[in-house]
Amino acid sequence: MKIEVKKNCAYSLIVPTSMGVRITPLNGQPVHCSDTFTMQATSAETNVASVSSYLGLPVKVLTTFVKDSPVARFIKDNLASRHMSYEGIEVEQGGPWGYRHQFNIADSGYGSRGPRVHNDRAGEVGRTLNVKDFDLDRIFGKEGVQMLHLSGLVAALSPETSNFCLELARFAKKYGTKISFDLNFRATFWKGREKELRNIFTEIANISDVLVGNEEDFQLCLGIEGPEAGGKDIAAKIDSFKGMINNVKKAFPDTSVYATTLRQVISTNEHMWGAIMLEGKNWHVVEPREIHVLDRIGGGDGFVGGMLYAILKGWEPEKWIQFGWACGALATTLLTDYAQPADEEQVWSIWKGNARVKR
Repeated sequence: MKIEVKKNCAYSLIVPTSMGVRITPLNGQPVHCSDTFTMQATSAETNVASVSSYLGLPVKVLTTFVKDSPVARFIKDNLASRHMSYEGIEVEQGGPWGYRHQFNIADSGYGSRGPRVHNDRAGEVGRTLNVKDFDLDRIFGKEGVQMLHLSGLVAALSPETSNFCLELARFAKKYGTKISFDLNFRATFWKGREKELRNIFTEIANISDVLVGNEEDFQLCLGIEGPEAGGKDIAAKIDSFKGMINNVKKAFPDTSVYATTLRQVISTNEHMWGAIMLEGKNWHVVEPREIHVLDRIGGGDGFVGGMLYAILKGWEPEKWIQFGWACGALATTLLTDYAQPADEEQVWSIWKGNARVKR
C-alpha cells in the first residue's frame, strides 16, 4: 500500500516541538562523578526530522523561544546547521524565575551500568505552544506540507500543547497533509490528565496515516491490549506484537501504517534491535539483530525518521522498515540524539551489515 503524499509543497515534513538542551558527561561517565559536560540542542521531534533534513528534504520546525536567551540562540544555530527552517514566537523570560528551555541531564551509561536521564523541565517555554501564534492556513494551505509528524511528548506537555497538536492534526487533515503520530507515553506527563489525554490521543490517532508506538504506548495511550514490556528474548514475542498491532488496526482501521521497534538490551553497549511494520495487509518484520551502541538515546526517533523519509521518497513499503531500522542503528553510533546520515548509501550499508572502510 503506497502512501500518496501531496506534490509541489514547500515542506516535506513539519514537526511541532519544544526545544531544549542535553548535557552529558564525557567518556560515558555518570553525572555525579563528572565535572565536564558536552551540551547539544535536542528534542525527540527534531531527532525524527533530522534524517530527512540531512538527506536533502525541506523540513520546518514549529516551536517557541525565550527572547534574548543565549540558549535559544544556541538552539536556533543548531537547527540551521541541521538544514531545518523554524518558526516560532519569542516569549519574554519574565525574570530569573520565568520561562526557559528544558534541560536533559543524561548519563549515557557503559557496559553493565545502564543510562540514566534526569529531566529538568520547570518553566519550559514549549508548554506555551499555541495555535494562535501560527498562521496554519498559510503553512498547510498556501505553502503546503507533505507530512506532519506529531509526538505524544508534545501532545501531553500541557493543555495548551495538547490543543495545539490536535488543531495541527485537524488542519493537516483538512489540507490533505499526511499525519504521522508517535505516541511516546510518559507517565509523569499524564498524571491527573488521563481521561483528557486519552480522548485527545484517540482523536489524533483516528486521523493519522502512520501510527508508531511500543507495547506500553499503545496500551497506556490508547487502551490497546498488548504484551508485557521488557523481557529477555524479544524475538520470541514477535507474534504477540503482531497481535497487538492487529488490535490497533481494528480500533483505528483508517490508518495505513502501524509500526513498533523491538529492543532487547544485553548490555548498555550491545542491543538486539528489530522492528515490525504493518502496511495494509502486509507484514514486514526485521528480526532482532545485534547492534553496538555508543549512546542509545534517539534510536527510536531515528527509526521513525528513516521510515518517514522512505515514505516521502515514494519507495516500496519493504524498504520503509529497512531504512528505518538502519537509521535507528545509525543514531545509536553517534553522540548526538539524532541520526546524521552522510547519504543514503551509508544507511543502506548499515542495513546490509557492511562496515568496511569506504575510501
